Amino acid sequence: MKRTVFGAMCLAILPGVAASAELFPVEVGSVPEWKAVFGQIEPRDQVAARSRLGGTITQLTVSEGDPVKSGQRIGMVEDQKLLFQIQTINGRIEAQEAQLENARAELKRGEELFQRGVMSNQQLDLLRTNVNVLENQIAATTAEKQVMEQRTQEGAILAPLDGVVLRVPVTEGAVVLPGEEVARIGGGGLYLRLSVPERHAVSLEEGDEIRIEGAEGPGSGRIVKLYPEIENGRVTADVEVEGLQSRYVNARVLIRLPVGEQPGILVPADAVTSRRGLDFVRVRLDSGETVERTVVTGREIAFENKEMVEVLSGLAEGDTVVIGDE
Repeated sequence: MKRTVFGAMCLAILPGVAASAELFPVEVGSVPEWKAVFGQIEPRDQVAARSRLGGTITQLTVSEGDPVKSGQRIGMVEDQKLLFQIQTINGRIEAQEAQLENARAELKRGEELFQRGVMSNQQLDLLRTNVNVLENQIAATTAEKQVMEQRTQEGAILAPLDGVVLRVPVTEGAVVLPGEEVARIGGGGLYLRLSVPERHAVSLEEGDEIRIEGAEGPGSGRIVKLYPEIENGRVTADVEVEGLQSRYVNARVLIRLPVGEQPGILVPADAVTSRRGLDFVRVRLDSGETVERTVVTGREIAFENKEMVEVLSGLAEGDTVVIGDE
């Protein structure tokens, strides 16, 4: 959204005025209207570390706040039934290997008898077929064992990305199902997420500047994404803030959004002096005389890298404000 505020506003040194004094012609222009809302500091990515295997958590090495690396093992799930199945398969393999050893011995005797003409070629082929069948059975059973061993390895719970652990909803000894969340990891940097009333949504655009008021002092950011779905009468927006740091995720920060414009008068901040709770501005009259005028001030607004103050009353368009000593 393109906003123009006091486009014709300028400072000038007029004839008859000392070089140290500046004259500021007062004009009525458009002053941005700001809406105060709260934003939450959230990680850019939130991904769950899930259990790929159903069973009992026998090891859990992280807790909330711990940093993790992508692929790091943060826990272990075991299923005793898999261990029993592997033991059963090992027994089947041992039995098949014993049968294979016996079949090979019979094949060797059959070849000797075939050379002496005692055994027919058909009987020898049956012995060879029996050996091949047992070898294939052992290969299939071994592959089944490898599948079971792979399933036991899937009990390792791995961190899906670099970041910090936000939540661990389970403990050691808990029983989990396949796909159940064991920990939630936040990473990818931090950003501000805003929830803005929908009546202000029409005045917001991606790229708009926002103001941030926090414990570390004022800052600024830009809206990088406006979500199209309205939930409970509010629009969600993401704000990119350079160098955003926070110890706590979901910490609330006061944000001011530009939601419109209204006519107003701005004067440089150094033109206003305060005494005894009142604000004064020096004004040059048409006669050339300089007088002090009491004004009511409003917000401080940064405009073109200058600190400006909104004047609510006490000045009118056409007045000339004196800045500095004459």
